[in-house]
Amino acid sequence: MIDGRGPLPRLCGQAPGPVMDRDEADRALARLGAEHEAIETSLLALQDHAGRRLLEGAELTGVTRERWASTEQSITLLWGYFDAYAGALAQARSVRARRRYPNRDDLVALTELLRGQGVTVAHAAARPDPSVNGPAKLSERFTLEELVARMNELYARSLDMVVASDSVWSALPARIDLLAAELHRTRSLAHSVGVRPGEHPAGDDLEAITHELTTLRVQVISDPLAFWLPGPGSSAPGGGRPDTARYDRAARALDDVRREIEAVLAVRQDAEQRLVQLRDVLSRADRTLTEARSARGEVLAKIAASEVPAVSGPATVLQERLAAASEYRRHAQWHRLSPLLETLEREAEEELLRARESLTAVTAPLAVRAELRGRLDAYKAKVARHGLAEDPLLIERYDAARRMLWSAPCDLRVAGQAVLRYQEAAAELLSQRRAPGPEDRR
Repeated sequence: MIDGRGPLPRLCGQAPGPVMDRDEADRALARLGAEHEAIETSLLALQDHAGRRLLEGAELTGVTRERWASTEQSITLLWGYFDAYAGALAQARSVRARRRYPNRDDLVALTELLRGQGVTVAHAAARPDPSVNGPAKLSERFTLEELVARMNELYARSLDMVVASDSVWSALPARIDLLAAELHRTRSLAHSVGVRPGEHPAGDDLEAITHELTTLRVQVISDPLAFWLPGPGSSAPGGGRPDTARYDRAARALDDVRREIEAVLAVRQDAEQRLVQLRDVLSRADRTLTEARSARGEVLAKIAASEVPAVSGPATVLQERLAAASEYRRHAQWHRLSPLLETLEREAEEELLRARESLTAVTAPLAVRAELRGRLDAYKAKVARHGLAEDPLLIERYDAARRMLWSAPCDLRVAGQAVLRYQEAAAELLSQRRAPGPEDRR
């Protein structure tokens, strides 16, 4: 049986041979009658197929236009072949109806009709191509099996074209329309935050996506087969899927733009807070640089023979750009404020880090002096705990190191050596104090 989704049935008859008896003829007629109904049902289903009706009413272009012209001829041929098939069946039924018990002449005629080349198709329904040796034939003769094979070929090819076109029309235009509606909402949102063509890259992207969707929809409607990918190795009619590559690219591009617009919206909501934070970061960087400059003067005055790095001035460029960001916010130019804020936040953090590193580098000699002072006092406390605070050598070396560390300018290299000499003397006396002596057993 055929149902509009698969090929027509193959005829199961045999080649002309021995004359059929009455039972064989009756069984063949019953089978052919059932096949006739199935073929008619399939052809009517093809005739009423939604895709075929759309193809008839559409203004087609490209490969679809060429394929539909060929398919229309195939459908016309199909009905011509079916009429010939129905005529042969009616003729066979007429022969069988002559008498209840057919004679030999009747059986011979039935055998020829049912198994031989008893079907004549006029030129209007036959293939119009001229033969190799001359013009097209005025008519062709077929066996019923050959005729069904010919109809099966034409039907499969016609159904494949109709189903493929209908599948593309069912899938792509609706999806394009939904994406176009989403595009319209995104464009309205973009305009509300100042993202317009020629003023922001996202506005230009929206224009390009709009043009692509408009062009794509027109092309899909007029040439659906240009967007059809046949299934690999599939011989069934309509085997394949719509080609959605261009649609998918447009959808991804719209997603990217929508995320950018959402980022701009987020800027509009928290712009003031971010500007306040930026001012605070830059203010801390300026205070740190001021502290570094002050510390540098102190180091130069108090520390001798030390390399002190220079301290740069405040980040005036960042302050100017921060003022520009404030202007953008005041005039609701969110599409310009968004990228500027992101850049400023990153550069402001870098400026604060640079100021802190500068302060650390400038105050490094003071930190070294403080470490030497702490080490000297720690050793003094240690020897005092062991009763060596009045040792003349230790007092002399302590006073020498202390004068160097508490005088200005301080030579850190010489002061460090003085502290080291005090440590060595203290360590030597402590080791002597811990040396073994007479044991007191009281």
